[in-house]
Amino acid sequence: MQKRKLTTGIAVAVAAIAFSVTAYADSHVKKLPDTLILVSNCFNCHGTNGVSVGIIDELDSMSAKRLAKKMREFRSGAKAGTIMTRIAKGYSDAEIDVIANYIEKVND
Repeated sequence: MQKRKLTTGIAVAVAAIAFSVTAYADSHVKKLPDTLILVSNCFNCHGTNGVSVGIIDELDSMSAKRLAKKMREFRSGAKAGTIMTRIAKGYSDAEIDVIANYIEKVND
């Protein structure tokens, strides 16, 4: 009986702590806008704001129109690529436009 009360007490304490941490995070952690979530995938390979520091194409000098066109070509298979053909398939036309416009504007 004593062990059961202790186990129940620990479970209640853990649940209370978990709830408190979740409530704190929800109220204090700034949530990223959807656009930043989308473009952050691009920045993983193409560098912050599309400014590449390696051999991967830079996006910062492309117009939104050109970038969107290239992404659609990757998605359809009209343009060959290593990983971009697979990544681009995960985006809708609207998401591609959002990404392209953001990258163009952030580098103006």
